[in-house]
Amino acid sequence: MNLEEARRLLKPKAEKALAKPAPYGLDLSLSSFNLGTGFGTGVEGSEKILESVGIDLNERNRSGSYYQVDNKAVYSSTRQKGLTVKPLSQALKNPENLDYYWKALPVDTDKYTAAAFLGEKEGYFIKVDDGVNVDTPVQACLLLRTPGLIQAPHNIVVVGENSRLHVITGCAAMREEAGLHIGVSEFYVKKGGTLTFTMIHSWGKAIHVRPRTVAHVGENSVFISHYINTSQVSSLQTHPVAYLDGEGSRAYLSSIIIGRGASKIDVGGTLELDAPACSGEILSRTIGFDESTVIARARVTGKAPGVRGHVECRGLLLSNKSRIDAIPELEARVQDVQLTHEAAIGRIAEEELLYLVARGFTEEEARSIIVRGFLSVELTGLPENLAKYLEGILDSLASSL
Repeated sequence: MNLEEARRLLKPKAEKALAKPAPYGLDLSLSSFNLGTGFGTGVEGSEKILESVGIDLNERNRSGSYYQVDNKAVYSSTRQKGLTVKPLSQALKNPENLDYYWKALPVDTDKYTAAAFLGEKEGYFIKVDDGVNVDTPVQACLLLRTPGLIQAPHNIVVVGENSRLHVITGCAAMREEAGLHIGVSEFYVKKGGTLTFTMIHSWGKAIHVRPRTVAHVGENSVFISHYINTSQVSSLQTHPVAYLDGEGSRAYLSSIIIGRGASKIDVGGTLELDAPACSGEILSRTIGFDESTVIARARVTGKAPGVRGHVECRGLLLSNKSRIDAIPELEARVQDVQLTHEAAIGRIAEEELLYLVARGFTEEEARSIIVRGFLSVELTGLPENLAKYLEGILDSLASSL
């Protein structure tokens, strides 16, 4: 089967789903946006904002890069043997890569996946051959420049057996006008492989964001996902799903969400513990400012004996006009499972603030210290230099709040 035949088979399903709302989040009218290519031709002039989301245009300590502006690939590179980084349109010329094309995520999941399929133009394809450890991260830049555009990258990442890969994706908008980002990502981690995926978003108050992510995790393999949203956004809804298909597989999903302005944010994650002795954890930190609304969801389903899962949802409310909901869910379908959760929402404790002020800090400094402590999560699976970089982003966030 070639790409044309694969798309012909999928097209009727996508067309039927164009009016299908997502189960969560603010429903959008797709007619308010267009599925063109956009007028962006390069990343020039965006150096500062891309640096803020982890992209190094000099490619220092990077094994490969992919840059997309609007719906056009403008640059890709590979610096290690056994690693492939290229635009999806090029990768799909190889029929073998169609084995991963819309196989993890159905095109008719909702109206957003349907629109992404029907308007599909580009995305990144990253593949690591069996037995290859990619020592430094691959970086992917997704930059939205054109007002009113639906940016719909379709991304596929494949980690071969006993291989290791870090991917850092920086997503940002260059304009204040409305736009819609639908990032479709399909991840496949084969036996003994490890994939660490870090996504940093810096959008704008008029941008709507609808990432759609599914991962399949094989025997004794590991999938680690870190998501950080650093800016105000009009609306954001995402709910990545990891299927732990292989015995002894593991997954860790973390998210740090800052609700600013009038942002409507609905984020979550699901772990499907399908194979014996697999395990997973979902951790979220949420801060509510201004008039923002943030819903943090987490669901773990235990379907096989000997599985373990844990959910930790914590929220910090810093405005009487803001709202945070924490919704942890656990489901056990066999007897021999261990599933736990903890959820808490609160404010900065007055006694903590007074304690720090009494020791010489200003009230502003004390608040920053408390917020930074709250934002601390285990940035597991990252190389030391990238972990330090993300810690710096969190330090900067805390001092600006």
